Amino acid sequence: MSLKNLEEKIKEVFEPVTTRDWQEIKSSNSWGVFKIMAEFVQGFEKLSQIGPCVSIFGSARTKPENPYYQHAEEVAALLVKKGYGVITGGGPGIMEAGNKGARREKGASVGLGIVLPFEQSTNPFIDHDKLINFDYFFVRKVMFVKYAQGFIVMPGGLGTMDELFEAFTLIQTKKIEKFPIILYGTSYWQGLIQWLKDVVLDVEKNISAEDLDLINIVDTPEDAVKVIDDFYSKYKHTPNF
Repeated sequence: MSLKNLEEKIKEVFEPVTTRDWQEIKSSNSWGVFKIMAEFVQGFEKLSQIGPCVSIFGSARTKPENPYYQHAEEVAALLVKKGYGVITGGGPGIMEAGNKGARREKGASVGLGIVLPFEQSTNPFIDHDKLINFDYFFVRKVMFVKYAQGFIVMPGGLGTMDELFEAFTLIQTKKIEKFPIILYGTSYWQGLIQWLKDVVLDVEKNISAEDLDLINIVDTPEDAVKVIDDFYSKYKHTPNF
């Protein structure tokens, strides 16, 4: 295959699926690996240069007047003072608050955006050289986990819970090293944890008691950062795999 034909094949992968029929989609599937590989390479190259970071998750719908927005901003600011960068999904709401707090203290403010069929603009508090946009959720999730020294999970919806249980599962199955998972807001998360304990553990026995030890629940920015500090007083900062 000539270089020109190779370039055309790779370009086809970037065309919207709606412009191609089933046969064209099938024939281009194997070439999709180049697009996936490009996203991995871009993410690894940028994030590997930033240093230890903590990922902050939460709803894109949280408004600045919401106390959880303000707490997320303060958590991020405190993390920067402790020498960490902050990684978010790059959008509005809690993500914006996290980047805003990092920017306020002049720390690394990273945004891992996702291209969605509905518009989700990136927030203005991400460092211009630390914004990475992804087409593939699974590539983006790898970046969140690989370079984070901890997850701080503010109140959020399905996407937030997806990230939470992804980390929970990877640590439980020992696919990655243990790191702190912190749920912020007892009133928001207690029902979920109680269900895991009462139904998933006690009734159905689908998890082990020690699995629940992976999660910490806090209610103040200071306590969230203390969990991170206490953990890394015993362990070294390293990428997770």
